[in-house]
Amino acid sequence: MYKKILLFILLTAFFAVDIAFAQDLKTQVDQMADQIDEKVIAWRRDIHAHPELSNREFRTAEMVAEHLKSLGIEVQTKVAHTGVVGVLRGGKPGPVVALRADMDALPVTERVDIPFASKVTAEYNGEEVGVMHACGHDTHVAILMGVAETLSSMQDDLQGTVKFIFQPAEEGAPDGEEGGADLMIKEGALKNPDVDVIFGLHINSQTKVNQIGYRPEGTMAGVDGLEIKVKGAQTHGAYPWSGVDPIVTASQIVMGLQTIVSRNLELIKAPAVVTIGKIEGGVRSNIIPEEVTMIGTIRSLDPEMQDKIHARIREVAINIGESAGAEVEVNISRGYPVTYNDPELTAWAVETLNETAGQDNVFLRYPVTGAEDFSYFAEEVPGFFFFLGGMSADKEAEEVAPHHTPDFFIDDSGLKLGVRTLSNLTIAYMQEHKASMGK
Repeated sequence: MYKKILLFILLTAFFAVDIAFAQDLKTQVDQMADQIDEKVIAWRRDIHAHPELSNREFRTAEMVAEHLKSLGIEVQTKVAHTGVVGVLRGGKPGPVVALRADMDALPVTERVDIPFASKVTAEYNGEEVGVMHACGHDTHVAILMGVAETLSSMQDDLQGTVKFIFQPAEEGAPDGEEGGADLMIKEGALKNPDVDVIFGLHINSQTKVNQIGYRPEGTMAGVDGLEIKVKGAQTHGAYPWSGVDPIVTASQIVMGLQTIVSRNLELIKAPAVVTIGKIEGGVRSNIIPEEVTMIGTIRSLDPEMQDKIHARIREVAINIGESAGAEVEVNISRGYPVTYNDPELTAWAVETLNETAGQDNVFLRYPVTGAEDFSYFAEEVPGFFFFLGGMSADKEAEEVAPHHTPDFFIDDSGLKLGVRTLSNLTIAYMQEHKASMGK
């Protein structure tokens, strides 16, 4: 009995010390986040004023690499063209935690009246375009640079290894090029040392600063490209009965596609979208053309539903074409997978979100039909991707511009919460998994 009591006392003391140690690191995170907040904001504004398109993030990558090197972090550059990977090895054994930020901007001309507004232009698909961080990737880079500085300041006390992944081309590689998370994985970004878990965030212009939204399982949609070619028989517009009209057939196919989501899918399980964004065919008013091409996008949040959508698109389009006497060719190209938050990891992470932001500032959000190539990382290892508020506290969502628009604006007073949250998730995960993992 005495030995059992002694063992209980020792274990209690051990866990008390362990909890105190973890709390001390979180206090250090808060202090560092306060200390470097102005620096993080300055980085963000500098990157915002100098945006770069996908696979062309040369200045941003150099800035990131120099910062990581200044912190004593091992740095690998030119991963997936312009990607940067930093490795911070803690003083104690434990898991490998990856943190990811995307670096690329968009071909959007900025309209926001701020001192650090982008004036940059570049060539995109053969055209001269304005370039803008219209999706907030500038904030992601600055936040992760801040996390790197924060965690490196406590390197000796870290119970594991941190991999900082600064990723190019999240918005998609230029035509004829490969890039993004998929290419980073192919080039070993999750290896040597092998990553056990990955965390990422996305700023949101329509969520108030200092708030965090999350969702388990499918949180952002898988996206697939769609091309449908309708081949008819060309004839004079005055004599349609002497040909097969692919324009009328294409119109019927568009209407038929709308029934896939509304009538064939179990929408209480997950939402989905099938959109035709372009129809092209014909050269003049009195000629019924031989062929019409349609292109569109498919969005889904459940892999099984994704497969069903693909099958039904083929059935609907081909059968409508046959009924009109037209030949229909359907091509579906797989794009980004569903961004899937591991349910167990998400349930675990929410406690850290609540502790960091305050429970009243953390909410379960609806899924997003936009896509994210963080999804590729989360297919390889358990992942958790959450949304950080970037809207001024005195605004409402309907008053502000959405992402990918010229008026997109982020209030960078909320970046500190991003630094604290990613840092605390890393420390908490290491603390909980240190005993079972190698360094």
